[in-house]
Amino acid sequence: MDQYNLIDIFAGCGGLSEGFEKKSNFNMLAAVEWEKPQVQNLINRLVTKWNVDDAERRVLRFDIQRTEELFAGWIEDPEYGTHEGLDEMVGGNSLDLIIGGPPCQAYSVAGRIRDENGMRDDYRNYLFESYLKIVRKYQPKLFVFENVPGILSAKPGGIPVTDLIKKDIKLSGYEIIDDIKKYAQIDLSEYGIPQKRKRVIIVGLRKDIYPDAQERLRYFYTEHLPKFKEDIKTVRDAIVDLPKLLPLDEEITFNGKKYSHSFSDEIPNHLPRFHSKRDINTFRLLAEDIEMGIYKYTSSESLKQLYTQITGKTSNVHKYHVLRWNNPSNTIPAHLYKDGLRHIHPDSTQARTITVREAARLQTFDDDYEFISSAGDNYKMIGNAVPPKFSEKLAEALEFLL
Repeated sequence: MDQYNLIDIFAGCGGLSEGFEKKSNFNMLAAVEWEKPQVQNLINRLVTKWNVDDAERRVLRFDIQRTEELFAGWIEDPEYGTHEGLDEMVGGNSLDLIIGGPPCQAYSVAGRIRDENGMRDDYRNYLFESYLKIVRKYQPKLFVFENVPGILSAKPGGIPVTDLIKKDIKLSGYEIIDDIKKYAQIDLSEYGIPQKRKRVIIVGLRKDIYPDAQERLRYFYTEHLPKFKEDIKTVRDAIVDLPKLLPLDEEITFNGKKYSHSFSDEIPNHLPRFHSKRDINTFRLLAEDIEMGIYKYTSSESLKQLYTQITGKTSNVHKYHVLRWNNPSNTIPAHLYKDGLRHIHPDSTQARTITVREAARLQTFDDDYEFISSAGDNYKMIGNAVPPKFSEKLAEALEFLL
């Protein structure tokens, strides 16, 4: 069996690399991530699951925009400490692929709506340039660039970001599919992910190795990758067997933390958020409305009116959404760390939003992936991750190109 070396850029907690780790013929030489909680979780996962004895060395916590230092190493940085750099990690090994995707908030339609300037000034719009510097430096056979569909319409500085990316990729000696929107926009729910989650998966091929790049890429997207599709998975498939967490008559405090619901340490990270009595009653009302087939609160307008009635505030978008047992979940976002109102558990008796473990299951993280940071950080990194089940299918599909 051929062995393939890779590095993971913008690695997060390892959702993308997790799928590659599950394939024994892929070897991750290094991963780069700048957020501390994500790095801690990725290192912990590499040690406890994948038995990587030099995980702390292999995961580089650093600012990717400081690219030359990333390559050559840095000493006694007040934020990032000391490391010998990517050159040492790659060493004399040939590099077959680079995987990763810049933070998606600057490309997401939701992010642009929330930002008063449409995120046109967000530095994250240009992190793909740092990614491609790494590609040019190590010249892998191919790269995988993952992002949200909003990248197709983003125009930082008034120029479509896809035009900037295509130009930079071509100058780097690589070729990507000629029509990104037509071919590279993937509905992950078709690949066994129990949520509505579309992503742009850009595969770049080195032109001197793949003179027939367009032909290969077109076959990859239209014929080969679709071989890995499977039946649609639902919320029920993902979370129905988890222990029920029910509202308490009176809130309790345990280990310095307040609880409004029962809790269990039977499964890691399956702990409820604290909810006020008002929110518990609202969640119960909304879930019962669906369970009883009334459907009074399923339109955006009725949900906005209910929010105003309950809180006295107004909102241009509806704040509440109950997951449906027999459908995929709505997208699990990084924004989940702020509140869970759009991810309300479908069981009215539980009257709560989803736990970190439920979010992780909807993202297809295995239960033995234990998240070790605060609940907020855990929700955020899970929402930002590539679902490992899809990344495993992607890794297997990419062997066709390697």
